[in-house]
Amino acid sequence: MIVKPVKTSKIIPGKVSILEENITATISTFEENSILAITSKVISICQGRLILKDSKDKNELIEEEADMFIAPESTNYPFYLTIKNNILIPNAGIDESNAQGNYILWPNNVQQVANEIRTFLKDTFRLSYVGVLITDSTTAPLRWGVRGIALAHSGFNALNDYIGKPDIFGKKLEVTKVNVADALSAAAVLEMGEGNEQTPFAIISDISHIEFQDRNPTAEELALLKISLDDDIYAPILKSAKWEKFD
Repeated sequence: MIVKPVKTSKIIPGKVSILEENITATISTFEENSILAITSKVISICQGRLILKDSKDKNELIEEEADMFIAPESTNYPFYLTIKNNILIPNAGIDESNAQGNYILWPNNVQQVANEIRTFLKDTFRLSYVGVLITDSTTAPLRWGVRGIALAHSGFNALNDYIGKPDIFGKKLEVTKVNVADALSAAAVLEMGEGNEQTPFAIISDISHIEFQDRNPTAEELALLKISLDDDIYAPILKSAKWEKFD
């Protein structure tokens, strides 16, 4: 697998930006069976999903953006533990880095954006099979550091199902599924970086263990990526937490 970060001009708050124009300004060629990873922050900036720091209390904003939250006084760090869009993430995904005095919120309609960019890439480069990943970074329990995750994908099967398939000794696997979207996002975010690299895009090619699709993911396929609190393997921990909801 090859992951190539793409350097761009600064996509900054306060400057009107169109995502497609930023893509074509920096990407001149794109090959069949490749994936374009895009950090969610540049999408949010292009959508104007910005709140001036001086105009809003951060804690109030996090509580509004989160589906469920645990306030900082219950943790060892000055961060909210939140669930948003069925993803466990600090501070409801709100970011302050590379933001020029703003809070940057998660994008609106992120799956629709992924679908639209896939169509744009197909039409622009005259391709049949092309994928899109919208990425962000989050932490993992019992691990230092952040890793990339997928907020949305399009153009490929995001889960490889091994259930019923044999291992090397012929034993049939019972529960194993590989989250292709998150695995690719982790690789892409590693190459795009977290600081001043100025590489919000990455092109992923020569990918093994992937099934490209000439369409957007269906509602059923997207639903398969989500697990309810009741069914999650970490349910004993997640359900025992004192979650709050913003009224």
